[in-house]
Amino acid sequence: MKMLYKLEVFEGPLDLLLHLIDKSEVDIYNIPIKDITEQYMSYVQAMHELELEVTSEFLVMAATLLAIKSKMLLPKPPVLDMEFDFYEEEDVDPRAELVQKLIEYRKYKAIADLLRDKEVERSLVFTREPEDLTPYTPQIQENPVKGLGVSDLMMAFQRTLRKMGHRNQVAKIRRDEISVKDRIVDIIELLQNKGGRVLFSKMFEKDCSREEIVVTFLAILELMKMKKIQCFQHRLFDDIVIQAKEGELSDGLSTDEIDY
Repeated sequence: MKMLYKLEVFEGPLDLLLHLIDKSEVDIYNIPIKDITEQYMSYVQAMHELELEVTSEFLVMAATLLAIKSKMLLPKPPVLDMEFDFYEEEDVDPRAELVQKLIEYRKYKAIADLLRDKEVERSLVFTREPEDLTPYTPQIQENPVKGLGVSDLMMAFQRTLRKMGHRNQVAKIRRDEISVKDRIVDIIELLQNKGGRVLFSKMFEKDCSREEIVVTFLAILELMKMKKIQCFQHRLFDDIVIQAKEGELSDGLSTDEIDY
Protein backbone atom coordinates (compact mmCIF):
# COMPACT_ATOMS: atom_id res chain seq x y z
CA MET A 1 0.00 0.00 0.00
CA LYS A 2 1.42 3.33 -1.08
CA MET A 3 1.46 6.10 1.57
CA LEU A 4 1.37 9.82 0.89
CA TYR A 5 3.06 12.30 3.21
CA LYS A 6 2.13 15.95 3.41
CA LEU A 7 4.97 17.75 5.15
CA GLU A 8 4.84 21.34 6.27
CA VAL A 9 7.81 23.66 6.14
CA PHE A 10 9.40 24.37 9.50
CA GLU A 11 12.16 26.83 10.28
CA GLY A 12 13.95 24.51 12.66
CA PRO A 13 13.60 21.64 15.12
CA LEU A 14 12.08 23.85 17.83
CA ASP A 15 9.46 25.04 15.36
CA LEU A 16 8.63 21.39 14.58
CA LEU A 17 8.40 20.49 18.28
CA LEU A 18 6.01 23.41 18.95
CA HIS A 19 3.87 22.25 16.04
CA LEU A 20 3.70 18.71 17.44
CA ILE A 21 2.89 19.96 20.96
CA ASP A 22 0.13 22.27 19.72
CA LYS A 23 -1.26 19.56 17.47
CA SER A 24 -1.33 17.06 20.36
CA GLU A 25 -2.82 19.72 22.66
CA VAL A 26 -0.53 18.88 25.56
CA ASP A 27 0.90 21.07 28.28
CA ILE A 28 4.29 22.43 27.34
CA TYR A 29 5.43 22.15 30.99
CA ASN A 30 4.51 18.44 31.05
CA ILE A 31 5.48 17.11 27.64
CA PRO A 32 4.80 13.41 26.99
CA ILE A 33 8.31 12.87 25.77
CA LYS A 34 7.62 9.35 24.47
CA ASP A 35 4.80 10.39 22.12
CA ILE A 36 6.50 13.61 20.98
CA THR A 37 9.73 11.74 20.28
CA GLU A 38 7.93 9.14 18.16
CA GLN A 39 6.12 11.85 16.19
CA TYR A 40 9.37 13.75 15.70
CA MET A 41 11.24 10.67 14.50
CA SER A 42 8.40 9.87 12.11
CA TYR A 43 8.70 13.36 10.59
CA VAL A 44 12.49 13.03 10.20
CA GLN A 45 12.04 9.58 8.64
CA ALA A 46 9.50 10.99 6.19
CA MET A 47 11.99 13.67 5.18
CA HIS A 48 14.57 10.96 4.41
CA GLU A 49 12.08 8.97 2.37
CA LEU A 50 11.10 12.01 0.33
CA GLU A 51 14.76 12.82 -0.16
CA LEU A 52 14.40 16.17 1.48
CA GLU A 53 17.41 17.91 2.91
CA VAL A 54 17.66 17.16 6.60
CA THR A 55 19.91 19.62 8.39
CA SER A 56 22.10 18.74 11.29
CA GLU A 57 19.86 20.72 13.66
CA PHE A 58 17.00 18.24 13.19
CA LEU A 59 19.36 15.32 13.82
CA VAL A 60 20.77 16.97 16.96
CA MET A 61 17.25 17.53 18.28
CA ALA A 62 16.38 13.89 17.50
CA ALA A 63 19.39 12.74 19.51
CA THR A 64 18.40 15.08 22.36
CA LEU A 65 14.85 13.70 22.46
CA LEU A 66 16.14 10.13 22.51
CA ALA A 67 18.49 11.01 25.36
CA ILE A 68 15.67 12.59 27.36
CA LYS A 69 13.42 9.62 26.65
CA SER A 70 16.06 7.19 27.81
CA LYS A 71 16.65 9.15 31.03
CA MET A 72 12.96 9.15 31.82
CA LEU A 73 12.70 5.38 31.20
CA LEU A 74 15.53 4.58 33.63
CA PRO A 75 14.40 3.80 37.17
CA LYS A 76 15.14 6.41 39.77
CA PRO A 77 17.89 5.49 42.25
CA PRO A 78 16.80 4.91 45.82
CA VAL A 79 17.17 7.80 48.21
CA LEU A 80 19.90 7.16 50.73
CA ASP A 81 19.78 8.76 54.13
CA MET A 82 23.29 10.00 54.66
CA GLU A 83 24.74 12.24 57.26
CA PHE A 84 25.70 15.06 54.85
CA ASP A 85 23.22 16.71 52.51
CA PHE A 86 25.71 17.29 49.70
CA TYR A 87 25.71 13.56 48.93
CA GLU A 88 22.01 13.74 48.01
CA GLU A 89 21.30 14.01 44.30
CA GLU A 90 18.74 16.55 43.20
CA ASP A 91 15.70 15.23 41.36
CA VAL A 92 16.06 17.25 38.11
CA ASP A 93 13.54 16.84 35.27
CA PRO A 94 15.52 16.05 32.08
CA ARG A 95 12.86 17.93 30.08
CA ALA A 96 13.43 21.24 31.92
CA GLU A 97 16.12 22.59 29.58
CA LEU A 98 14.11 21.66 26.49
CA VAL A 99 10.93 23.20 27.93
CA GLN A 100 12.79 26.45 28.66
CA LYS A 101 14.07 26.59 25.06
CA LEU A 102 10.56 25.94 23.71
CA ILE A 103 9.07 28.70 25.86
CA GLU A 104 11.69 31.21 24.68
CA TYR A 105 11.23 30.15 21.07
CA ARG A 106 7.45 30.51 21.31
CA LYS A 107 7.87 34.02 22.72
CA TYR A 108 10.17 35.14 19.89
CA LYS A 109 7.99 33.44 17.29
CA ALA A 110 4.93 35.35 18.52
CA ILE A 111 6.89 38.59 18.29
CA ALA A 112 8.05 37.69 14.77
CA ASP A 113 4.47 36.92 13.71
CA LEU A 114 3.35 40.29 15.09
CA LEU A 115 6.09 42.13 13.22
CA ARG A 116 5.20 40.22 10.05
CA ASP A 117 1.58 41.32 10.36
CA LYS A 118 2.73 44.90 10.89
CA GLU A 119 4.87 44.64 7.77
CA VAL A 120 1.95 43.39 5.69
CA GLU A 121 -0.30 46.13 7.07
CA ARG A 122 2.33 48.80 6.40
CA SER A 123 2.90 47.53 2.84
CA LEU A 124 -0.72 48.41 2.03
CA VAL A 125 -0.05 52.09 2.78
CA PHE A 126 1.44 54.28 0.07
CA THR A 127 3.80 57.03 1.23
CA ARG A 128 5.37 59.96 -0.52
CA GLU A 129 8.20 62.35 0.18
CA PRO A 130 7.31 65.28 2.45
CA GLU A 131 6.56 68.54 0.66
CA ASP A 132 7.13 72.12 1.66
CA LEU A 133 3.79 73.29 3.07
CA THR A 134 5.01 76.80 3.88
CA PRO A 135 2.79 78.47 1.19
CA TYR A 136 -0.28 76.89 2.82
CA THR A 137 0.47 78.04 6.35
CA PRO A 138 -1.87 80.79 7.53
CA GLN A 139 -0.33 84.25 7.56
CA ILE A 140 -0.72 85.74 11.02
CA GLN A 141 -1.16 89.49 10.71
CA GLU A 142 0.65 91.60 13.21
CA ASN A 143 -1.53 93.49 15.65
CA PRO A 144 -1.40 97.17 14.54
CA VAL A 145 -2.09 98.41 18.10
CA LYS A 146 0.36 96.07 19.79
CA GLY A 147 1.99 97.72 22.78
CA LEU A 148 -0.55 100.54 23.00
CA GLY A 149 -2.61 101.15 26.08
CA VAL A 150 -5.97 102.74 26.67
CA SER A 151 -4.38 106.12 27.40
CA ASP A 152 -2.60 106.10 24.02
CA LEU A 153 -5.84 105.36 22.20
CA MET A 154 -7.63 108.14 24.08
CA MET A 155 -4.93 110.68 23.15
CA ALA A 156 -5.09 109.65 19.49
CA PHE A 157 -8.88 109.97 19.58
CA GLN A 158 -8.67 113.48 21.04
CA ARG A 159 -6.15 114.58 18.39
CA THR A 160 -8.48 113.29 15.68
CA LEU A 161 -11.39 115.23 17.14
CA ARG A 162 -9.33 118.44 17.17
CA LYS A 163 -8.36 117.94 13.52
CA MET A 164 -11.96 117.32 12.54
CA GLY A 165 -13.00 120.51 14.37
CA HIS A 166 -10.57 122.61 12.36
CA ARG A 167 -11.57 120.87 9.16
CA ASN A 168 -15.24 121.72 9.62
CA GLN A 169 -14.54 125.44 9.93
CA VAL A 170 -15.63 127.43 6.88
CA ALA A 171 -13.50 130.41 5.95
CA LYS A 172 -15.04 133.19 3.95
CA ILE A 173 -12.62 134.83 1.54
CA ARG A 174 -13.43 138.31 0.36
CA ARG A 175 -12.05 139.30 -2.99
CA ASP A 176 -10.98 142.88 -3.46
CA GLU A 177 -11.93 143.68 -7.03
CA ILE A 178 -9.91 146.33 -8.80
CA SER A 179 -11.45 147.69 -11.97
CA VAL A 180 -9.44 148.92 -14.94
CA LYS A 181 -11.40 152.17 -14.84
CA ASP A 182 -10.29 152.93 -11.29
CA ARG A 183 -6.70 151.99 -12.08
CA ILE A 184 -6.68 154.38 -15.07
CA VAL A 185 -7.72 157.20 -12.76
CA ASP A 186 -4.94 156.26 -10.33
CA ILE A 187 -2.32 156.24 -13.10
CA ILE A 188 -3.39 159.66 -14.35
CA GLU A 189 -3.20 161.09 -10.84
CA LEU A 190 0.25 159.51 -10.41
CA LEU A 191 1.47 161.06 -13.69
CA GLN A 192 0.14 164.45 -12.69
CA ASN A 193 1.96 164.26 -9.38
CA LYS A 194 5.21 163.03 -10.98
CA GLY A 195 5.34 165.70 -13.69
CA GLY A 196 3.92 163.52 -16.46
CA ARG A 197 6.60 160.82 -16.38
CA VAL A 198 6.97 157.70 -14.23
CA LEU A 199 8.79 154.37 -14.42
CA PHE A 200 6.75 151.21 -14.82
CA SER A 201 8.41 149.57 -11.79
CA LYS A 202 7.53 152.55 -9.56
CA MET A 203 3.84 152.03 -10.09
CA PHE A 204 3.71 148.96 -7.80
CA GLU A 205 4.20 148.52 -4.11
CA LYS A 206 6.32 145.70 -2.68
CA ASP A 207 3.34 143.66 -1.44
CA CYS A 208 1.12 144.09 -4.48
CA SER A 209 -0.78 141.10 -5.78
CA ARG A 210 -0.74 139.52 -9.18
CA GLU A 211 -4.21 140.87 -9.82
CA GLU A 212 -3.02 144.43 -9.26
CA ILE A 213 -0.15 143.92 -11.73
CA VAL A 214 -2.49 142.58 -14.42
CA VAL A 215 -5.04 145.37 -13.92
CA THR A 216 -2.28 148.00 -14.02
CA PHE A 217 -0.95 146.55 -17.27
CA LEU A 218 -4.44 146.61 -18.82
CA ALA A 219 -4.94 150.19 -17.68
CA ILE A 220 -1.67 151.24 -19.35
CA LEU A 221 -2.70 149.51 -22.58
CA GLU A 222 -6.04 151.26 -22.45
CA LEU A 223 -4.37 154.67 -21.96
CA MET A 224 -2.08 153.95 -24.91
CA LYS A 225 -5.12 153.03 -26.98
CA MET A 226 -6.73 156.35 -26.00
CA LYS A 227 -3.43 158.06 -26.98
CA LYS A 228 -3.08 159.62 -23.56
CA ILE A 229 0.36 158.19 -22.82
CA GLN A 230 3.34 156.73 -24.59
CA CYS A 231 5.81 154.05 -23.42
CA PHE A 232 9.43 153.60 -24.39
CA GLN A 233 12.81 152.20 -23.26
CA HIS A 234 16.20 153.87 -23.38
CA ARG A 235 18.03 150.54 -23.75
CA LEU A 236 17.14 146.86 -24.22
CA PHE A 237 15.77 145.26 -21.02
CA ASP A 238 15.76 148.67 -19.35
CA ASP A 239 12.85 149.86 -17.25
CA ILE A 240 9.79 151.02 -19.23
CA VAL A 241 9.13 154.74 -19.09
CA ILE A 242 5.52 155.88 -19.08
CA GLN A 243 5.09 159.47 -20.25
CA ALA A 244 1.93 161.50 -20.65
CA LYS A 245 1.41 163.27 -23.94
CA GLU A 246 1.32 167.07 -23.84
CA GLY A 247 -2.12 168.54 -23.21
CA GLU A 248 -3.85 165.11 -22.96
CA LEU A 249 -4.12 164.86 -19.19
CA SER A 250 -5.17 168.50 -18.69
CA ASP A 251 -8.15 168.15 -21.00
CA GLY A 252 -9.73 165.53 -18.76
CA LEU A 253 -10.43 161.86 -19.31
CA SER A 254 -13.71 160.20 -20.20
CA THR A 255 -13.93 156.64 -18.84
CA ASP A 256 -17.58 156.02 -19.63
CA GLU A 257 -16.75 153.51 -22.34
CA ILE A 258 -14.62 151.40 -19.99
CA ASP A 259 -16.80 148.82 -18.15
CA TYR A 260 -14.17 146.48 -16.68
